[in-house]
Amino acid sequence: MQIYKDENFELFVINGGNFWLDGGAMFGVVPKNIWGRLIPVNKENQIPMATNSLVIKDLQNNRIFLTDTGNGDKYSDKENSIYKFEDKTIVDGLKEIGISPKDVTDIIFTHLHFDHCGGSTKLNGEQIEIVFPNAQYYIQNKEWEEAINTHERNRASYLTWDFMPLMEEGKVVLVEGKTEIAGNISLIPTAGHTLGHQSILVKIGDNYFFFAGDLIPTTRHIPTPFVMSYDLYPVTTVKIKNKILQQAIDENWTLIFEHDHDTPTGNIVLNSKNKFKLRG
Repeated sequence: MQIYKDENFELFVINGGNFWLDGGAMFGVVPKNIWGRLIPVNKENQIPMATNSLVIKDLQNNRIFLTDTGNGDKYSDKENSIYKFEDKTIVDGLKEIGISPKDVTDIIFTHLHFDHCGGSTKLNGEQIEIVFPNAQYYIQNKEWEEAINTHERNRASYLTWDFMPLMEEGKVVLVEGKTEIAGNISLIPTAGHTLGHQSILVKIGDNYFFFAGDLIPTTRHIPTPFVMSYDLYPVTTVKIKNKILQQAIDENWTLIFEHDHDTPTGNIVLNSKNKFKLRG
C-alpha cells in the first residue's frame, strides 16, 4: 500500500509473506491471559506474523530503497512445518507495486536474522544466487560481527547463506552508529533485540516515517513491558523503546510495524494513564 507521495518521493509498505511464531516467545514475561486477548492464536500457540517492508522511491535521484527482505524461500520441509511460511516472497510484494529485483539500488537490513534478510538470496538448484543484483546492502558493523561470530543463544537465527554471498560479492556497506545514507534517510541504532539492530528514519519535509524492525515488531508491542524473549538485551529494548515512542509522539512519526499481520502502520499517542498506545 502507498503511504506517501509527492513530486520527489513515493513510499510503500509491502508484505513479503506471512509465517507463524510462538506467542509466548513473542511476548516474553507477559502472561498469555493478557497477550492472548490481543491477537489470534492457533492450536500450537503460534501467532500470525507478517514480513512488512518499507519501499522508498527517490524519484529525483533514481534510487529505490528497501528495508529488509523477509523470509525468502530456502527452507527445509521441517522448517516449513514449524514456521508455516507462506508461499510468497519479497519479490512478489515488489511486483505488486511494479518493481523488479534489478530495480532496487539500496537495501537496509535492520539485522541479519533469517526472517529479515532471508529474501536476499535464493536457491537455483544447489547454487545460491543473489536476488537483488544491483543493490548495495547497509548493515551495522556490530550486527555483522554478531552474525559471523554466533553462540548457542543466537545461532539458529543467523543463516550464513542469507548474507555471506553479499559480502563475498562486495555489496555490503558496514556502518557505525547513526548514519545518514541519503539526504532523507537515516539509520538509527536501536540495540536490544540484537546488539547491532538498527531502525530506519525517513524525513520528507515535516513528515517522518520510522521503520521499527524488531524494536516494536507489532502494534501489540507498543506497551514498553511487551518485549520478546528473542531479544538478547531486553532491558536495553525497554529503554530505547521508551525514548523512540516519546519522540514519535513529539514529532508525529508514522511507524511501520514489520511483523504486524493486520496493522502495518500507525501513530502513537498517550492514553489516560500516560501510557503509549496506537492512535485510533
